[in-house]
Amino acid sequence: MAITPPPSTTPADEPLRALEAASDLLKALASPVRLGIVRELSQGGKYVHELVATLGVSQPLVSQHLRVLRNSRIVTTRRQAREIRYHLTDEHIAHIVLDAIRHAQE
Repeated sequence: MAITPPPSTTPADEPLRALEAASDLLKALASPVRLGIVRELSQGGKYVHELVATLGVSQPLVSQHLRVLRNSRIVTTRRQAREIRYHLTDEHIAHIVLDAIRHAQE
């Protein structure tokens, strides 16, 4: 049985991959709660209970959305004592979200 080598990538594939990655990022942000989480985290790290209080939604809902953001590598975690503090992985995400919110308010 012959082993098929993995498909080679060409420079022409790079723009498509970048578009797919951008699309995945925007899909991960495509929720009012997730946008709110990113907006809050743009001001610094937060605990889940702080996000619940600020956003006015339930703890399970915030945790569910944080899981999506973590899986998309938009947020990271740091354990502090018995709690987990959430942080943005990259400040560029904050700019994207804050610009989108400002644009929607125009």
